[in-house]
Amino acid sequence: MVSWKNLDELKSYEALQKDVTPVDLRLAMQGEAGAERVGKYFVPMAAGLSYHYAAKAVDDKVLECLKALAEEAQLSEKYQALYEGEVINTGEKRLVLHQLTRGQLGKDVLADGVNKRAFYVREQQKAADFAAKVHKGEITNAQGEKFTTVVQIGIGGSDLGPRAMYLALENWAKKNGCFRMAARFISNVDPDDAAAVLADIDLPRSLFILVSKSGTTLETLTNESFVKNALRAAGLDPARHMIAVTSETSPLARSSDYLAAFFMDDYIGGRYSSTSCVGGAVLSLAFGPDVFARFLNGAAEEDRLAAEKDPLLNPDMLDALIGVYERNVLGYSATAVLPYSQALSRFPAHLQQLDMESNGKSVNRFGGPVNYVTGPIIFGEPGTNGQHSFYQLLHQGTDVIPLQFVGFKNSQLGVDVDIQGSTSQQKLCANVVAQIMAFACGKDDDNPNKAFAGARPSSIIAGDTLTPEALGALLAHFENKVMFQGFLWNINSFDQEGVQLGKVLAKKVLAHQTDGALKAFSDLMGI
Repeated sequence: MVSWKNLDELKSYEALQKDVTPVDLRLAMQGEAGAERVGKYFVPMAAGLSYHYAAKAVDDKVLECLKALAEEAQLSEKYQALYEGEVINTGEKRLVLHQLTRGQLGKDVLADGVNKRAFYVREQQKAADFAAKVHKGEITNAQGEKFTTVVQIGIGGSDLGPRAMYLALENWAKKNGCFRMAARFISNVDPDDAAAVLADIDLPRSLFILVSKSGTTLETLTNESFVKNALRAAGLDPARHMIAVTSETSPLARSSDYLAAFFMDDYIGGRYSSTSCVGGAVLSLAFGPDVFARFLNGAAEEDRLAAEKDPLLNPDMLDALIGVYERNVLGYSATAVLPYSQALSRFPAHLQQLDMESNGKSVNRFGGPVNYVTGPIIFGEPGTNGQHSFYQLLHQGTDVIPLQFVGFKNSQLGVDVDIQGSTSQQKLCANVVAQIMAFACGKDDDNPNKAFAGARPSSIIAGDTLTPEALGALLAHFENKVMFQGFLWNINSFDQEGVQLGKVLAKKVLAHQTDGALKAFSDLMGI
């Protein structure tokens, strides 16, 4: 029987605070001892990736305590309850089923009289069939011309994840002959966003995907109207240029305003929806359904690893446990996500929403207060750009900020140049290796301005090349990490009430139902 308890009610958490001596990371990572740690402290991931945590402030004693914490918190049992269809989203009284979009763990899940795995597979097949017809020219514009660009209209999880995934695979698809259509994205209600995209595409040969689960998202519907107006102004019928990804009960479902509609449901949150049709439609159109299927396979393989009960063999759970140790025992308030891959340029932005919207909570899953800190602040940029931006604070600032690097031995395009005895890719890899050691070991100097304290913990997820399978595994790793941390903190990682209040007030402002400071600020902005 699964028991839901606050973190500070667990005896193993008390032991972690009292019985563990913090690791001297500067000393641990130097010389042969450091080399031994690198060879010892890693866990294989799916799709040829591996999670390396030698530069984290942990040792065998810490890991033993973290393993006890995972067992007492019943992390494996809670994950099983989630993927077998228990009501894990207590705030909205919903199942949490995004894993079913890429595979089946455990028994069949029935909800609303429907086999949910079969439902998701059916919708993905519909999207795949539609994409194939577009690529073959069986679905065209009114002039019989093939569509060359797909534009996704959505916000939050309907934009951040799919956009990050598209950018991550764009160059890979071009190199491997899988590139079918360019993709663009419109998300911000700021009219400059939609106007800039529309001005930069071949409008008659563009296909638009409207993504809104409820069919009522203000920003998305506003941008839909913006696009429809542009299509009509160009003498085009919007219904020949638009498809929808929505729920079966939304106003968008089965509407004559769209060429086709692909369905999702309330059991998949927006920030977890990249492996549903929210990501599947645009990625299948851009790269072909086979590439999207490979992406799903990588995610499914990582999900299977996340079901491993031993945390030391479970990269997702171990990453989560170390993160909670850093947050709640060592007192670190943020985590920087630093991919040394330009293809992952928008991946940190996706993880910001995934982590901060999921675990930015101050009450437990039953509405009671928690007396400890929960989700960290997430930020990041790709290396080496970030090195010339905010790394100064990471190295010598007053806050210690744990770091999560991602790196690959090989580039996606395979185009490189040898300058001063090394290639660009070798220089990129040399930089990430150097940063790991610089953060961990620091540097002594008689000049305090040139001294580095070190003891700045980091991990790295490493692989050979960023492929669709590797991207799927990477995505699932972080989704599962966030889930396990939510379980440890006993919070609901699957609702987002914090985004609702602003929506309500914005509607009041637009309806001119304001007074006091709200009216004053409205007047200031000319509303």
